[in-house]
Amino acid sequence: MTDAAITEPSAGNTQAERTALSDQRMFEVAIELVNERGTAKTTLKDIGEGAGYSRGLASYRFGSKDGLWMELFARFDDIWKAHLSQYLTGKQGLAALEAAIQAQRDIFARESGYLRAMYILWYESLGRESDIRASLANHHVIYRRDVQQWIEQGQTAGDIRVDVDPAHFATGYCSSMFGTIYQWVVAPDAIDLDAFFEHFAATVTVAITQQRGA
Repeated sequence: MTDAAITEPSAGNTQAERTALSDQRMFEVAIELVNERGTAKTTLKDIGEGAGYSRGLASYRFGSKDGLWMELFARFDDIWKAHLSQYLTGKQGLAALEAAIQAQRDIFARESGYLRAMYILWYESLGRESDIRASLANHHVIYRRDVQQWIEQGQTAGDIRVDVDPAHFATGYCSSMFGTIYQWVVAPDAIDLDAFFEHFAATVTVAITQQRGA
Protein backbone atom coordinates (compact mmCIF):
# COMPACT_ATOMS: atom_id res chain seq x y z
CA MET A 1 0.00 0.00 0.00
CA THR A 2 1.44 3.39 -0.98
CA ASP A 3 1.67 6.40 1.27
CA ALA A 4 -0.92 8.14 -0.89
CA ALA A 5 -3.41 5.40 -0.08
CA ILE A 6 -3.23 6.01 3.65
CA THR A 7 -3.18 9.79 3.80
CA GLU A 8 -3.82 11.38 7.20
CA PRO A 9 -4.58 15.01 8.09
CA SER A 10 -1.43 17.12 7.87
CA ALA A 11 -2.26 20.06 10.12
CA GLY A 12 0.41 21.18 12.58
CA ASN A 13 -0.28 18.45 15.12
CA THR A 14 2.00 15.66 16.27
CA GLN A 15 1.75 12.26 14.59
CA ALA A 16 0.00 10.85 17.66
CA GLU A 17 -2.53 13.70 17.64
CA ARG A 18 -3.21 13.28 13.92
CA THR A 19 -3.69 9.54 14.40
CA ALA A 20 -6.08 10.07 17.32
CA LEU A 21 -8.05 12.64 15.34
CA SER A 22 -8.38 10.45 12.25
CA ASP A 23 -9.38 7.46 14.39
CA GLN A 24 -12.06 9.51 16.15
CA ARG A 25 -13.46 10.76 12.86
CA MET A 26 -13.57 7.25 11.44
CA PHE A 27 -15.28 5.95 14.59
CA GLU A 28 -17.94 8.65 14.30
CA VAL A 29 -18.59 7.79 10.65
CA ALA A 30 -18.65 4.06 11.47
CA ILE A 31 -21.33 4.67 14.10
CA GLU A 32 -23.42 6.67 11.65
CA LEU A 33 -23.13 4.05 8.92
CA VAL A 34 -23.88 1.11 11.20
CA ASN A 35 -27.02 2.89 12.40
CA GLU A 36 -28.05 3.58 8.80
CA ARG A 37 -27.03 0.32 7.09
CA GLY A 38 -26.02 -2.29 9.64
CA THR A 39 -22.59 -3.90 9.73
CA ALA A 40 -22.82 -6.03 6.58
CA LYS A 41 -23.30 -3.05 4.25
CA THR A 42 -20.76 -0.85 6.00
CA THR A 43 -17.31 -1.03 4.38
CA LEU A 44 -13.92 0.20 5.52
CA LYS A 45 -13.68 2.13 2.26
CA ASP A 46 -16.91 4.00 3.04
CA ILE A 47 -15.71 4.73 6.56
CA GLY A 48 -12.37 6.14 5.45
CA GLU A 49 -13.85 8.27 2.69
CA GLY A 50 -16.80 9.37 4.82
CA ALA A 51 -14.36 10.65 7.45
CA GLY A 52 -12.60 12.72 4.78
CA TYR A 53 -9.55 10.50 4.35
CA SER A 54 -8.30 8.07 1.74
CA ARG A 55 -10.20 4.90 0.98
CA GLY A 56 -7.38 2.79 2.38
CA LEU A 57 -6.78 4.47 5.73
CA ALA A 58 -9.37 2.46 7.71
CA SER A 59 -8.00 -0.82 6.31
CA TYR A 60 -4.44 0.25 7.08
CA ARG A 61 -5.33 1.30 10.63
CA PHE A 62 -7.66 -1.54 11.70
CA GLY A 63 -6.88 -4.37 9.28
CA SER A 64 -10.47 -5.57 8.94
CA LYS A 65 -14.02 -4.66 9.85
CA ASP A 66 -13.86 -6.97 12.86
CA GLY A 67 -10.73 -5.11 13.96
CA LEU A 68 -12.61 -1.82 13.76
CA TRP A 69 -15.68 -3.26 15.52
CA MET A 70 -13.53 -4.59 18.36
CA GLU A 71 -11.93 -1.16 18.77
CA LEU A 72 -15.37 0.48 18.82
CA PHE A 73 -16.51 -2.04 21.43
CA ALA A 74 -13.42 -1.45 23.57
CA ARG A 75 -13.86 2.31 23.42
CA PHE A 76 -17.52 2.08 24.34
CA ASP A 77 -16.63 -0.19 27.25
CA ASP A 78 -14.15 2.43 28.49
CA ILE A 79 -16.80 5.15 28.16
CA TRP A 80 -19.34 3.05 30.09
CA LYS A 81 -16.92 2.14 32.88
CA ALA A 82 -15.87 5.76 33.39
CA HIS A 83 -19.51 6.88 33.32
CA LEU A 84 -20.67 4.19 35.77
CA SER A 85 -17.83 4.81 38.20
CA GLN A 86 -19.05 8.39 38.69
CA TYR A 87 -22.39 7.05 39.92
CA LEU A 88 -21.03 4.21 42.05
CA THR A 89 -18.43 6.12 44.05
CA GLY A 90 -18.95 5.31 47.72
CA LYS A 91 -22.01 3.12 47.06
CA GLN A 92 -22.71 -0.55 47.66
CA GLY A 93 -25.72 -2.83 47.76
CA LEU A 94 -29.13 -1.32 47.06
CA ALA A 95 -27.68 2.17 46.59
CA ALA A 96 -25.26 0.86 43.96
CA LEU A 97 -28.03 -0.96 42.11
CA GLU A 98 -30.23 2.15 42.02
CA ALA A 99 -27.25 4.27 40.93
CA ALA A 100 -26.45 1.83 38.11
CA ILE A 101 -29.99 2.11 36.75
CA GLN A 102 -29.69 5.89 36.78
CA ALA A 103 -26.30 5.65 35.06
CA GLN A 104 -27.80 3.52 32.29
CA ARG A 105 -30.65 5.97 31.88
CA ASP A 106 -28.31 8.95 31.64
CA ILE A 107 -25.84 7.41 29.21
CA PHE A 108 -28.70 6.96 26.74
CA ALA A 109 -29.27 10.70 26.78
CA ARG A 110 -25.58 11.30 26.12
CA GLU A 111 -24.55 8.42 23.84
CA SER A 112 -27.75 7.19 22.20
CA GLY A 113 -26.22 6.94 18.71
CA TYR A 114 -23.19 5.04 19.96
CA LEU A 115 -25.38 2.73 22.05
CA ARG A 116 -27.68 1.96 19.16
CA ALA A 117 -24.71 1.11 16.93
CA MET A 118 -23.27 -1.15 19.62
CA TYR A 119 -26.50 -3.10 19.99
CA ILE A 120 -26.74 -3.53 16.22
CA LEU A 121 -23.12 -4.72 16.17
CA TRP A 122 -23.65 -7.11 19.07
CA TYR A 123 -26.80 -8.69 17.70
CA GLU A 124 -25.43 -9.00 14.18
CA SER A 125 -22.40 -10.82 15.61
CA LEU A 126 -24.51 -13.62 17.11
CA GLY A 127 -24.84 -15.57 13.87
CA ARG A 128 -21.15 -16.36 13.63
CA GLU A 129 -18.13 -17.15 15.73
CA SER A 130 -16.12 -13.98 16.24
CA ASP A 131 -13.98 -12.11 18.73
CA ILE A 132 -16.89 -9.72 19.20
CA ARG A 133 -19.25 -12.51 20.20
CA ALA A 134 -16.72 -13.96 22.63
CA SER A 135 -16.04 -10.54 24.14
CA LEU A 136 -19.76 -9.84 24.50
CA ALA A 137 -20.29 -13.15 26.29
CA ASN A 138 -17.51 -12.27 28.71
CA HIS A 139 -19.01 -8.85 29.36
CA HIS A 140 -22.40 -10.39 30.12
CA VAL A 141 -20.72 -12.50 32.80
CA ILE A 142 -19.20 -9.34 34.30
CA TYR A 143 -22.52 -7.46 34.23
CA ARG A 144 -24.35 -10.30 35.97
CA ARG A 145 -21.56 -10.66 38.52
CA ASP A 146 -21.74 -6.96 39.40
CA VAL A 147 -25.51 -7.07 39.93
CA GLN A 148 -25.22 -10.26 41.96
CA GLN A 149 -22.60 -8.63 44.16
CA TRP A 150 -24.82 -5.59 44.79
CA ILE A 151 -27.70 -7.85 45.84
CA GLU A 152 -25.45 -9.80 48.21
CA GLN A 153 -24.13 -6.57 49.72
CA GLY A 154 -27.66 -5.29 50.20
CA GLN A 155 -28.69 -8.51 51.92
CA THR A 156 -25.72 -8.30 54.26
CA ALA A 157 -26.65 -4.70 55.10
CA GLY A 158 -30.28 -5.66 55.68
CA ASP A 159 -31.59 -3.49 52.83
CA ILE A 160 -32.58 -6.33 50.48
CA ARG A 161 -34.69 -9.36 51.34
CA VAL A 162 -32.68 -12.49 52.07
CA ASP A 163 -35.07 -14.64 50.01
CA VAL A 164 -34.01 -12.87 46.80
CA ASP A 165 -31.70 -15.19 44.87
CA PRO A 166 -28.75 -12.97 43.82
CA ALA A 167 -27.77 -15.00 40.73
CA HIS A 168 -31.31 -15.39 39.42
CA PHE A 169 -32.08 -11.73 40.08
CA ALA A 170 -28.92 -10.70 38.19
CA THR A 171 -29.96 -12.77 35.18
CA GLY A 172 -33.47 -11.28 35.19
CA TYR A 173 -32.18 -7.75 35.69
CA CYS A 174 -29.75 -7.95 32.77
CA SER A 175 -32.32 -9.69 30.56
CA SER A 176 -34.88 -6.97 31.19
CA MET A 177 -32.37 -4.20 30.58
CA PHE A 178 -30.84 -5.62 27.41
CA GLY A 179 -34.17 -6.88 26.08
CA THR A 180 -35.86 -3.50 26.42
CA ILE A 181 -32.97 -1.72 24.74
CA TYR A 182 -33.08 -4.28 21.91
CA GLN A 183 -36.77 -3.46 21.39
CA TRP A 184 -35.84 0.23 21.27
CA VAL A 185 -33.18 -0.46 18.62
CA VAL A 186 -35.74 -2.31 16.48
CA ALA A 187 -38.52 0.27 16.90
CA PRO A 188 -37.35 3.47 18.67
CA ASP A 189 -40.75 5.16 18.52
CA ALA A 190 -42.43 2.23 20.26
CA ILE A 191 -40.34 2.40 23.45
CA ASP A 192 -40.21 5.36 25.82
CA LEU A 193 -36.86 4.69 27.46
CA ASP A 194 -37.18 7.48 30.02
CA ALA A 195 -40.50 6.06 31.21
CA PHE A 196 -39.07 2.55 31.19
CA PHE A 197 -36.09 3.42 33.36
CA GLU A 198 -38.26 5.34 35.83
CA HIS A 199 -40.71 2.44 36.13
CA PHE A 200 -37.96 -0.17 36.21
CA ALA A 201 -36.08 1.55 39.03
CA ALA A 202 -39.22 1.83 41.17
CA THR A 203 -40.35 -1.73 40.42
CA VAL A 204 -36.96 -3.26 41.21
CA THR A 205 -36.66 -1.42 44.51
CA VAL A 206 -40.13 -2.48 45.65
CA ALA A 207 -39.65 -6.08 44.50
CA ILE A 208 -36.45 -6.71 46.43
CA THR A 209 -37.04 -4.65 49.56
CA GLN A 210 -40.66 -5.29 50.57
CA GLN A 211 -41.43 -8.35 52.62
CA ARG A 212 -43.72 -10.93 51.09
CA GLY A 213 -47.33 -10.11 51.82
CA ALA A 214 -46.45 -6.55 52.83
